[in-house]
Amino acid sequence: MKASRITALFRPDETHPRHSEGAFLRLADGSILFAYSRFAGDANDNAHSEIAACVSHDEGETWGETRILFTPEEFGAINVMSVSLMRMQDGDLGLFLIAKPSAAIYRVFLCRSRDDGLSFYSRVDCLSDMAQGCYVLNNDRVLRLSSGRLILPLAYHRSNHLAGEAHMDGRATAVFALSDDDGFTWREARDTIALSFTRTRTGLQEPGAIERRDGSIWAWFRTDLMAQYEAFSFDGGEHWTGAQPSRFTSPASPMKIARAGSGRLYAIWNPIPNYNGRELSRAGWGRTPLVLAFSDDDGMSWSRPDVIEDEPGHGYCYPSMFFTADGCLLTSYCSGGEEDGLCLARTTIRKIELPE
Repeated sequence: MKASRITALFRPDETHPRHSEGAFLRLADGSILFAYSRFAGDANDNAHSEIAACVSHDEGETWGETRILFTPEEFGAINVMSVSLMRMQDGDLGLFLIAKPSAAIYRVFLCRSRDDGLSFYSRVDCLSDMAQGCYVLNNDRVLRLSSGRLILPLAYHRSNHLAGEAHMDGRATAVFALSDDDGFTWREARDTIALSFTRTRTGLQEPGAIERRDGSIWAWFRTDLMAQYEAFSFDGGEHWTGAQPSRFTSPASPMKIARAGSGRLYAIWNPIPNYNGRELSRAGWGRTPLVLAFSDDDGMSWSRPDVIEDEPGHGYCYPSMFFTADGCLLTSYCSGGEEDGLCLARTTIRKIELPE
């Protein structure tokens, strides 16, 4: 891998014990927006969290002051988190997030802005026609197909309230929400994907997807089965093949794949599974090293991975990817370690010079 450097580091403190799960977007004035989840009081997934943002005017070399885009109170929620950003077909800035009315119900909203995030005029509940439950949409995950269709790859967890407490089944089923009108209305795809729950305690968690050059869609999922699993759709996300192990070994940690323009694919993930006997740190959860590889044949083969981070005791996860105008890759990822309490507490932005 060519030179890389850290251009921003969001560290936990007493006020904000967790900075995590971000995404990038090019603004109309040429600057780059970075939005992420910033927690207050507690670092657990259902603690109070808001959507914070900052801007770079020099292709990610430096970053300005942080401001707040959304608070959970605006959604009647206990928490908002897990941002995806997209330029909509009408020119709007689209911001997708999870809002949690309770620890047993997760909803996904698309918020639209006509002034590049200074204000938001529209808010659509993308899952209003789907059964209630915990729907996990990872950061930097929303996909637009060449046809214009939008796809939300979602992990659905059964959930309920028992004796006044929220309970969520960790074993996830993969579902997909589709929109053919630029995000104003949504529906559930006809197929869902599941693993046999006698074999796994995770099911198919935290899915991602990308369109291949032949028009098919390739989806991947984190599992506790020592690999990312994968499935394919050949009709725009309506129907899917069964899930099977991919070539990407992995612990139960998310992978990110993105295409640079119309060409090369890049993947960022943790390549070592949590096999029997592997020593796992209390904070890092086995999510190290973090590596980068590329494919010039649409995912049929991949380069030898280059290490981005590999500090023992740290965990590196929830990567986002953005390709800059000066031929580099911006990636954000959680990077906490023992000194932070957990891997999700700290977020790094790194700029990587890409190979020719």
